[in-house]
Formats: sequence, structure tokens, C-alpha cells
Amino acid sequence: MKRRILLALLALIVLGAAGVLYRQRAQDDLAPATTLTLYGNVDIRQVQLAFNGSDRIERMLVTEGDRVRRGQLLASLDTSRLQHNASALEAQLAAQRQVLARLKAGNRPEEILKARADAEAAGIDADNAERTYRRLKELVARKFVAQQQADNAKAAADAARARYQAAQATRRLAELGPRKEDVAAASATRDAGEATLALARRQLADYSLYAPADGVIQNRMLEPGDMASPQLAVYTLALSDPVWIRAYVQGTDLGKIHQGMRAAVSTDSYPGKRYRAWLGYISPSAEFTPKSVETTEVRSNLVYQVRVYVCNPQNELRLGMPATVTIALDQPQSAEAGLPPCQTP
Repeated sequence: MKRRILLALLALIVLGAAGVLYRQRAQDDLAPATTLTLYGNVDIRQVQLAFNGSDRIERMLVTEGDRVRRGQLLASLDTSRLQHNASALEAQLAAQRQVLARLKAGNRPEEILKARADAEAAGIDADNAERTYRRLKELVARKFVAQQQADNAKAAADAARARYQAAQATRRLAELGPRKEDVAAASATRDAGEATLALARRQLADYSLYAPADGVIQNRMLEPGDMASPQLAVYTLALSDPVWIRAYVQGTDLGKIHQGMRAAVSTDSYPGKRYRAWLGYISPSAEFTPKSVETTEVRSNLVYQVRVYVCNPQNELRLGMPATVTIALDQPQSAEAGLPPCQTP
């Protein structure tokens, strides 16, 4: 009898415990999730670097695997021909600038004085030639000299008068200075020379290849001595700053997240290590889940692409590496939540 009572009590205890566990599990199922887990890859972004000019490569300064900084010189072409051309253009421009400066300065005072003196001397010669002609004309009337001498004197007087008028015009031009049209033409010629020289210097700059951003040299396709052109890539640069995870979220979870939320990223390559991250972009349009993304859901579901920026101070995250993103859903939607955690204390 006691044994039956004991068994009944044990049965009641087991049933009670099962009921409690069932109720707790039902409450857990009804309670909202506090985290969201996404799966993706470290985004692969590459830049094909090529020269803007065409010539033979003179120097190649980096190779595969080298980490480069923005603005770092990577390679250069042979610039000897362009250097000579730029030097010639600089000399031509300097000469044209002197021509323009002389026109703007006008005639020197000594040149004006000389023009006035020449005009005065020409006037004296003209007066003397006129007096000589008149005397000979009177002598012709008295039959003392031949008519030919008077004619010669008249021609000489006319020529002297013309030289005097020319000297007077020269004096006036010297006093007035250069014409505005001449100054404008010289200024336009100078501007054209400056533009041509700027183009030559730009061509010289195009003969140097610089890194457009921080990254790692992934491929080196050409070598010194090869002929380069804008159509031939010299390097392939893998961009590493910033690093982000390309992941996908289902439409049912889209309302749970917002831009700027903090996140944690983990990878199989470094188990147990979590990287600080934040949600930087949410796609405005849906798409089918890419086949390359490892996810536990059906791949035919419509999802939204998200971009999760990751702090990678030790450069451990490699491009294309699979990653898991964990986002806490109980974060406040504030301005501070959107600050990059890599820069916060």
C-alpha cells in the first residue's frame, strides 16, 4: 500500500515538473528574440589600376602582397620625352610673358625723346629743302640755272616733307604707347601658352601611378620595360578600408534593425574572437538570397542586403572570408548608436 502511494506521489511530481517545463518553454517561444544572427562574407572590392598615359614602364615599386597607403607612388613611366617638351614650353611661355610685360609698360622715356628729336630733325631738313627749292626756282626765272636743278630741288623738298610727316607720326605713336588690341593679343597668346604648359605638366603627372586608397596589391600584371596604356591594368588593388560584411536579412526581421546598430562579428578562422561592428547600410529593395551565402533558411526566400562595417585593427579579416553577424535587438535608436565603435573609447 505504501509503495503504491509512493509511486503515485512520484508520478504527480513528474507530471508537475513536466507541466512547469512545458509552460516555461511555451513562454520562451512566445517571448520576442533578443538577438538577430546573420551570415555573410567579407566584401571583395577590387580596383584595376592603370596609367593615364602611354609609354614604357620605367619603375615598379610594389609587388603582390604589399600593403599600400592612399597617395603612395606605385609605378612610373619614362618621362624623358615629356620633360624636354615641358622645358621648351616653359621657355616659350617666359618669352611671351616678357613680350606682354613690354607692351603693358609702354615705350621708355628715352624712346619717346628720340622720336621727338627725330621728328624735329626731319622738320629742319624739310624746311631747308623747301628754302633751297625756292631759291633755285627764282634762279630759274632769271635763267641762271637749269630747270632740271629746280625740279630736283622740288623733289628733294617733297621727300623731306614726307619724312617729316612720318617722323611726326612715329613720335605720336611713341607717346600713345601700344594699342589695346596688341596687348589683348599678347595676353591671349600668353594664356594659350600657360594652358599648353599645364597640359604638358598634367601629362607628366599621368606618367606616375598612385594608390587611390588603402589596400593590398593582389596582382602585378606588368613589369619594367613593358608598354603601358590606359587600357592595360598594371596592378589589382584589393581595398581593405573600410572592411564590411555583406549579409542578408529576411523581410520578417527587417523592422527589427536600423542603421547604426552595434553588432559583433565572428569567423571560423578565429574561433572565440569577436570583432566590433555596426550596421551601416540596409538595401531599399529585396532580392533572392545569393547561393554563395551560407544560411540556414531556404535560399529562394526574398531578403534584403545589409552592410555591416567591422573594426579590423590587426588586419585579420580577409576579403571573401565567411562571417557571422550577431545584432542585439534591444538597442536604443539614438544618435550615439550610429557612431563608429572603432573610434569610440
